[in-house]
Amino acid sequence: MHRSETTIRLEDIFKGSTGRDEPIRTVLTKGVAGIGKTVLTQKFTLDWAEDKTNQNIEFTFPFTFKELNVLKEKKFSLVELVHCFFTETKKAGICSFEDFQVVFILDGLDECRLPLDFHNTEIFTDVTESTSVDVLLTNLIRGHLFPSARLWITTRPAAANQIPPECVSMVTEVRGFTDQQKEEYFKKRFRDEEQASRIISHIKTSRSLHIMCHIPVFCWITATVLEDVLKTRDEEELPKTLTEMYIHFLVVQAKVKKVKYDGGVETDPHWSPESREMIESLGKLAFDHLQKGNLIFYESDLTECGIDITAASVYSGVFTQIFKEERGLYQDRVYCFIHLSVQEFLAALHVHLTFINSGVNLLALQSPNGHLDLFLRFLLGLSLVTNQILLRGLVTDSESISKASKQTVRYIENKLCENLPTEKIINLFHCLNELNDCSLAETIQLILSLGRLYAYELSPDEWSAVVFILLSSEKDLDVFELKKYQVSERALLRLLPVIKDSKKAVLSGCNLSLRSCEALSSVLNCDSSHLRKLDLSNNNVQDSGVKILSAGLKSSYCRLDSLRSEQS
Repeated sequence: MHRSETTIRLEDIFKGSTGRDEPIRTVLTKGVAGIGKTVLTQKFTLDWAEDKTNQNIEFTFPFTFKELNVLKEKKFSLVELVHCFFTETKKAGICSFEDFQVVFILDGLDECRLPLDFHNTEIFTDVTESTSVDVLLTNLIRGHLFPSARLWITTRPAAANQIPPECVSMVTEVRGFTDQQKEEYFKKRFRDEEQASRIISHIKTSRSLHIMCHIPVFCWITATVLEDVLKTRDEEELPKTLTEMYIHFLVVQAKVKKVKYDGGVETDPHWSPESREMIESLGKLAFDHLQKGNLIFYESDLTECGIDITAASVYSGVFTQIFKEERGLYQDRVYCFIHLSVQEFLAALHVHLTFINSGVNLLALQSPNGHLDLFLRFLLGLSLVTNQILLRGLVTDSESISKASKQTVRYIENKLCENLPTEKIINLFHCLNELNDCSLAETIQLILSLGRLYAYELSPDEWSAVVFILLSSEKDLDVFELKKYQVSERALLRLLPVIKDSKKAVLSGCNLSLRSCEALSSVLNCDSSHLRKLDLSNNNVQDSGVKILSAGLKSSYCRLDSLRSEQS
């Protein structure tokens, strides 16, 4: 079955695409941290409550996993769980929901601390019988419990595979701001047209910043920083890297604390012994729990990191834009950083400070799924003297670390010669950017702009640079034409990630080999491929090549609408 990718309106989330036969029971919505998943579920609930949309639905029950986590040791029936969270239903005497159209929203699967086991959990069908919350949720998602209910689960991508595919009717993704929406955001935030134009132009010159700005929260952080920099140091060069941006963000928060809570003025030193201790404590909390994959912290977590509960309330009251306190079910206090990237930055700062102050290297981390990529970029960025100067008063300059950054650049360039997954290639180039070394990417960018790639014998790391530049370009990859680059098997194999991300690939007259056919077949058989049209005309692939390509075309993941293969 060919799966299509289409834009869906919020009010139609349970209607799906036209022509769909089976009803939609469970929608799984993916999106990176801060992209707006929770806001989306809140908008859906509000529109429904105000009688604007989905009036066929009689009850909408929005749950968050961080609230459900508190119930880990308790037992409920499904009806009791609803009564516990939505007391009005109990007061109304409603003890059965099977006769109603009900939507359950389960927000933040990635924050779940419950042991959801979809393979060994007992089957549970009675909505009035009590069991542990993890068994309830597993059976609800499986469809054994309350099969007529509809479910909407949101998650960050890394946790999406916790839900078996057969339990999901439709997968959606929140993509964040388009390039046009990024510009609209900054134009609304900065009423001064000249200032807004300068900021937009600046963000476009930094590939890392421009890519990150598709996340609304990052746009807000960027705007907060640039507003302060332009207000206080108009002629100063604007931050170009993520590390610089987050250092400035931390300094802005320290200044706010100094002026608002300590009665100081903006020209005073930012870092008092008290604020330094706060940041160091938050850094330890951030790092310890980044290792464990925790994004939500309870009072016991804070105590383990040496933060007493009174101090935690002060931190969340003082550094309100970094660390926040929330009230969970039963008014239990839970804490989290304002955004995952802030936790990653403070975790990197903790590792950096620990090494400088005590010589202890805390790093023994591995990230097979890439969840520490941003942490690594921050850690490398903090090694630069220019960034240490920005943090003066909090961080001591370290020449030895700065010298090591040059060795790191060489190490990364050697890694780029290896046959790495696309995501690792992209992150390594972002790492080079944090180290202020963009020479490799800039050289290839120049060659590409001149349209003379065919004239060069590229090394493996230079091919990696081509992939990075094409995949992180502002322009959508609508059409990829191999002849614009190089007509060779090596070029096709190296540019396979770009083909996979394009909507149309033109490989006409490119003398495709059997190995090329195998590579293209793997693209067709890839779940994340965006390829819709493929032009293989004027290639003598012979029967063996056709057979290999057919395997990819038969794949359930193949989304091709058009295939050209005629010979002239």
